[in-house]
Amino acid sequence: MSQKQKIASALVGTSFEPISLSWDDKDAMLYALGVGAKPEGDLPFIYEGGGGPKVLPTFAVIPGMRALEGLFQNVEMNLAMLLHGEQAIELLRPIPPRATVRVHGRVKEVWDKGKAAVIGIESSAEDSAGVLFRTYATLFVRGAGGFGGERGPSTAGVNVPPEREPDHVVEDVTRPEQGAIYRLSGDRNPIHVDPAFAKLGGFERPFMHGHCTYGFVGRALLAALCGKEPARFKSLAVRFADQVYFGDTIVTKVWRTARGEAIVQAETQKGNVVLSQAKVTFQE
Repeated sequence: MSQKQKIASALVGTSFEPISLSWDDKDAMLYALGVGAKPEGDLPFIYEGGGGPKVLPTFAVIPGMRALEGLFQNVEMNLAMLLHGEQAIELLRPIPPRATVRVHGRVKEVWDKGKAAVIGIESSAEDSAGVLFRTYATLFVRGAGGFGGERGPSTAGVNVPPEREPDHVVEDVTRPEQGAIYRLSGDRNPIHVDPAFAKLGGFERPFMHGHCTYGFVGRALLAALCGKEPARFKSLAVRFADQVYFGDTIVTKVWRTARGEAIVQAETQKGNVVLSQAKVTFQE
């Protein structure tokens, strides 16, 4: 595509040029630091000793972001009006600390919410052994609706937590510099670090990347359900419900609902739900 297209239903099915990319152990460790890993408790993820580092499963969103770049390069949208709606990953194998992959991305869906548009992008990353992981993300673009498309299905009632106490609760404090570290893994949207740009988008101050919150929750689930072994982590699908601000505590609540499955909800210390309608699958 030589000219940027407007958001419209006709984008569904559009594929972007495959992207070749590589990462190494430094990238994997920087990502882990960006999502809150610390020497005490997370050393195998931030240290190359002993054959490491291990790679957090949610690192898959970093190559997956490259599929979103194809969207940004080919479709008109205002970054200041952009919010992350949903995110999912599916791991077919543990992610190695060093790899070269080809990322394939396509537009799966486009919905017209009236005052906003929702665009769903799916991608896959392949190495020499085949597909390593798949990702899916939706972008909520404020002010981009009203183009005459379908509104899309309702997600009400999806992955609702049971009416009982959670089986696991994990609390983790975010740091003031969390967004400044996380953005070095590739998501340079200034809304997460620049106060003036955040205000331009209608926010009082910069806030956490949705992917960063996703990584915090992924780390919590890896510890609570998988014994911190990435090979046991299979998939995680979530909906972003609210912003996390730097310094907030992320409280991850987990309800086991079947063998190898659990419903997840994340809140701040104030009780605000920031991640909802979430489900994780894992090897028992």
